[in-house]
Amino acid sequence: MSLSDADRDIVVEEIGREPTRAEAALFENLWSEHCAYRSSRPLLSAFDSDGDQVVIGPGDDAAVVSLPSHDGEEMYITMGVESHNHPSYVDPFDGAATGVGGIVRDTLSMGAYPIALADSLYFGDFEREHSRYLFEGVVEGISHYGNCIGVPTVTGSVAFHDRYEGNPLVNVSCIGLLEPDRTITAEAQEPGNKLVLVGNSTGRDGLGGASFASEDLAEDAETEDRPAVQVGDPYTEKLLIECNEALLDEELVESARDLGAAGLGGASSELVAKGGLGARIELDRVHEREPNMNAMEYLLAESQERMVYEVAPENVDRVAELAERYDLGCSVIGELTEAGTNYICTFDGEIVVDVDAEFLGDGAPMNDLPAEDPPERERDLPTVDLEEAFERIVASPNTASKRWVYRQYDHEVQVRTSVLPGDDASLLAIREAGTGLAFSAGADPNWTDAAPYEGARAVALENATNVAAKGALPHAAVDCLNGGNPEKPDVYGGFKGIVDGLADMCTELDVPVVGGNVSLYNDSNAGPIPPTPTLALVGVKEGYDAPPAKLSGEGTLVVVGDRALEGEADPCLGGSEYTAQFGGTDAFPKLPADPASLIETIADVADADHVLASHDVSHGGLAVALAEMVHEDAGADVEIETVDRGTRKRLFFNEQPGRVVFETTDPDALYETFDGVAPVTELGEANGSNHLDITVNDDTLRYDAEEIAALRSTITDELA
Repeated sequence: MSLSDADRDIVVEEIGREPTRAEAALFENLWSEHCAYRSSRPLLSAFDSDGDQVVIGPGDDAAVVSLPSHDGEEMYITMGVESHNHPSYVDPFDGAATGVGGIVRDTLSMGAYPIALADSLYFGDFEREHSRYLFEGVVEGISHYGNCIGVPTVTGSVAFHDRYEGNPLVNVSCIGLLEPDRTITAEAQEPGNKLVLVGNSTGRDGLGGASFASEDLAEDAETEDRPAVQVGDPYTEKLLIECNEALLDEELVESARDLGAAGLGGASSELVAKGGLGARIELDRVHEREPNMNAMEYLLAESQERMVYEVAPENVDRVAELAERYDLGCSVIGELTEAGTNYICTFDGEIVVDVDAEFLGDGAPMNDLPAEDPPERERDLPTVDLEEAFERIVASPNTASKRWVYRQYDHEVQVRTSVLPGDDASLLAIREAGTGLAFSAGADPNWTDAAPYEGARAVALENATNVAAKGALPHAAVDCLNGGNPEKPDVYGGFKGIVDGLADMCTELDVPVVGGNVSLYNDSNAGPIPPTPTLALVGVKEGYDAPPAKLSGEGTLVVVGDRALEGEADPCLGGSEYTAQFGGTDAFPKLPADPASLIETIADVADADHVLASHDVSHGGLAVALAEMVHEDAGADVEIETVDRGTRKRLFFNEQPGRVVFETTDPDALYETFDGVAPVTELGEANGSNHLDITVNDDTLRYDAEEIAALRSTITDELA
């Protein structure tokens, strides 16, 4: 680790001397891209984070959002998201597992109890052995940690794209449940209060993790960077969760911060800076598991399952008693000092850090980087037989069943999961408020690779459509913005595009983006990753029931929002699985002119008595949506007529988001409800067979449920 010359000059000018070794390392990590957002912060003002439901917005460990109450008490949720990309390449099991642990502790530090996880995962070409190795290790790490701590993983996404080969992405989101009077923050409160470290002992693992996450992955990263990857212990995390609850029950905590990036130095200095205070910390008091550690190691090690609490002096002994009850380590490491004093750390009786906490946390200069817009794409699509296209696209790892993934997760622990993984969105029963909480998370790298701005708008609309299809209105979101090396103008231009696109669509949908995470320098010998804007979005509704995505076999199939079928828009295939499978380029699909009205109407209709099933249309287009709805007890007979015979494949495989297939007993009601909002097109009838029969002009496809299941089992067949 080394502080750059330019940053060192700024530090020397501010503090009036050369920094100590510990100070230099602390500045390097806290001024890294991972912590300081030096390249991305100038762009983030595009997001609208305000709303009546927003209690605590961006800037804390997690956001706090109020829920509407339906015959229940007032309740809050917390929302947080983080990336563990580089660690998951070096050590897929521990990298992914500790990503789960970190986002759960962010939830704890707000006073909340974690109730749900979502993971959005991105890997290289599924056909490559190394991609499958990373995929298997990451899923195993997530399932191991989440299952052990008793927090259900209820939703997420998986995508494969060759530009993730040298740098996979692991984005994890957590929802917490919070009673309003238990809310705490990471803002130091009162001089004289003690800083108490609770949890696992400190070792040398994860040393320099923040700076490691802020540079391109080297060719030898899997061996050389392994010490920068943290090692998790979910059983200790479970004890920490329960101890945190006990501390809150007895009102022993004034403020809190979890120890994540930059370890104790990062957590304690940020807590102090937010409160406008100083602190004096004795590093010798930190409970350790390795001998002969130095000051820099105490400050920057990212050993897991640790929290720092601000505690009033009279409550310190009780905190220690509760920590002992849960078999956790506990150290009184220092105290808060008056405003205007410095953040001071001592070791072996000597001062090793003596700086202004606010300068340490916020003094890094922002980067002013050039950005290039992506080039325009021309229409150049290959001609492929309809049957071949259907089978290749339905069987693609990107659109195939992800059952192999989510069956490894305990998604029903805590007994809140009303709609299980595998549907458009999960649905959680928040019985305390009488409210259903729909949860969707993900992105599509094909979309944002083809068109960063429009693709990111589509990602936001897709997640909103997912929750609306289950009858929920979008309520709030957090984002994880992933990009390559921002010093490359074309890469930074693509990153800027996804920021603006995601922000603009969330504003159009009136969804506040209440927090997030940025991960840049996702670059390797394989090149930069596609710009990837993972969005984790929640929606709310009364009650905990929702229409399934599977057909009942008793209604009419109707698609709403499909402008191409009605001749109102060109059925473009830009960013589609069709072009991913067969090559070619095309324009990106046009999105609805009034997405907010569309989403609101979809959510309203989804809970109508005449709706028997609902499923959004997105990845793989109408072909994949229909294939996913058919099962052994229900089939469908679908017919699509086109005037221009050359458009039939594009109509069937275009991926314009904002569309939903409804199975209904009253199609006229849908026509009436969506009049003036979105086009409505009848597709055919559901039936009691197990077949999907599709006629597009003179082309006819017929598959039974068993054949479709075999096509969709690509991932399971390869990894079982």
